[in-house]
Amino acid sequence: MMKKIILSLVAAMGIATGAQAAEGGIAWDKAPVDVSNTASLQNGAKLFVNYCLNCHSAAFMRINRLQDIGLTEQQIKDNLMFTTDKIGETMKAAISPNEAKAWFGANPPDLTVIARSRAGHNGTGADYLYTFLRTFYRDDTKGTGWNNLAFPSVGMPHALWELQGERKPIFEEVESHGQKTQVFKGWEQGTAGTMSPAQYDQAVGDLVNYLQWMGEPAQNTRVRVGVWVLFFLGIFTFIAWRLNAAYWKDVK
Repeated sequence: MMKKIILSLVAAMGIATGAQAAEGGIAWDKAPVDVSNTASLQNGAKLFVNYCLNCHSAAFMRINRLQDIGLTEQQIKDNLMFTTDKIGETMKAAISPNEAKAWFGANPPDLTVIARSRAGHNGTGADYLYTFLRTFYRDDTKGTGWNNLAFPSVGMPHALWELQGERKPIFEEVESHGQKTQVFKGWEQGTAGTMSPAQYDQAVGDLVNYLQWMGEPAQNTRVRVGVWVLFFLGIFTFIAWRLNAAYWKDVK
């Protein structure tokens, strides 16, 4: 349990800082974000609680807001409340801030708006997270034993490696303008994880989808209200146009 907590902490701290290192690196894959997909959001919430909430809080997200993605209060209590006894409280980390600071020298960052705060020229914050969490590979030259294509020489292990398994990247040496560079060509699967590659990509997509939704839980409501507002404005504009025409028709 302690090992899992440590890995989760280091992983999320790497996520919080990795976007800057990824600027100018590999192209970010497009995250399959669809915040109207409640099944995806529910699975992402489960992954978030099990793999992120050990060390990281979501201080601006109340647990009972999970009802907005189709979960009942009883489902939340039975499956997603591990760090608090009250459903109206915010998502708190399992580790205390004092313990985290004593062990690692700093408190882990809050993840409430992590997907909204990591946009770059390669894409959105969700795209970065989706790419980052899927491009870890074994590298015995690193202290952690891991490296990452989106964030080369990242100082963190792969916290989800049991799900994805171990992979090695395939590089090809290409010469351009007299300089040789290593170009990524694909992956070679080593030890298999508990998920197939397609299942892992889907799981990460669900997690990122949830992180995107968590940054603004009211966004689906905002879109629905916006549609009705535009519909009202359209009807009102038509009525105003006809009233204006009727008012001026007898004016010479």
